[in-house]
Amino acid sequence: MHLDWTPADWELEVSAIRASGPGGQNVNKVSNAVHLRFDIRRSTLPAPIKDRLLALSDQRITSEGVVVIKAQESRSLEQNRADAIARLVALVRSVAHVPRKRRPTKPTHGSQKRRLEAKSQRGEIKEGRGKVRV
Repeated sequence: MHLDWTPADWELEVSAIRASGPGGQNVNKVSNAVHLRFDIRRSTLPAPIKDRLLALSDQRITSEGVVVIKAQESRSLEQNRADAIARLVALVRSVAHVPRKRRPTKPTHGSQKRRLEAKSQRGEIKEGRGKVRV
C-alpha cells in the first residue's frame, strides 16, 4: 500500500530551539533547530497505520503516542522544519507497507535425499584424511 500523506499544519507542533554543537558567535543567540511534535492518536492517519506506529519500538515515539523529532542539520530554521517533516513522513511511510506473511514450506523429498548424500560423501572424503594404519 503506497501512502501519499503529508501532515496538516494543525497536526504539527513545531517549536524553535537553540541548536547544540559548534556555531560560532551566533550559537547562543539564534534558535534555528526545530522540535517537531506529532500526536499519533489525534492525527488524520488511517487506524491501521496509527496502530502500527504506536506498536513501533522507536525511541522517537513517547509512551503517550507522540512522535518527537529534533532537526538541527541546517543553519536555516525553514530547512530544519522541512527536514523534520520529511523525517516524520518517512517514518509514517515505513509502517504503511505491510510485509507479506511468510508461508512455511517443507523441503522436497529429492532435496532432502541430495543433502544427505552430499553429507555422507563429504564424510567419506574426511574419513580418508585419517592416519594410515598398517
